[in-house]
Amino acid sequence: MALYFVTGSTHKLAEIKAIIPTIEQLEIELPEIQALDPHKVLAAKLAEARTYAQGSFIVEDTSLYIDGMNGLPGPYIKSFFEALGVEGLAKLGSFYGGKATAKTLIGYSSEEGSVEFFEGAISGTLVEPRGDETFGWNSIFVPDGFDKTFSELGFEEKNKISMRAEAAQKLKAYLEK
Repeated sequence: MALYFVTGSTHKLAEIKAIIPTIEQLEIELPEIQALDPHKVLAAKLAEARTYAQGSFIVEDTSLYIDGMNGLPGPYIKSFFEALGVEGLAKLGSFYGGKATAKTLIGYSSEEGSVEFFEGAISGTLVEPRGDETFGWNSIFVPDGFDKTFSELGFEEKNKISMRAEAAQKLKAYLEK
């Protein structure tokens, strides 16, 4: 039976496919509840995905947590990004000292409907935009231990260290059991 990644993002699909090559894309628009806990958001999306096809599914939520903002924007990053843009997010981060943590939570639903979660996280600093601005806030996030933004690192190097890669590696290990 197929393992589907429910996403419309070619960038996210490429990152997951680099780790789990057999995954298939299921490009459907799922309603997304709003909640500060990404587990609740993903559980609702997985339940909805099961109404579209048979198989196993993954959905993911990548959140950005700015230190000093008590868990914000977190899962609300998409709304913050739409309202402020990449430059506004950089300014907001700077106002709060620049430190942030990026987290990806992957929700997995088996064919039988059991749900598991896999998380990856990386700390870093928010800076003025540098590099390609075509993929979310990658141009303003410099991971700790690096002097380049995710955008400047490029696909290969970013996918070795990113929060999404870490979560996908955990999912891969689980699936291989």
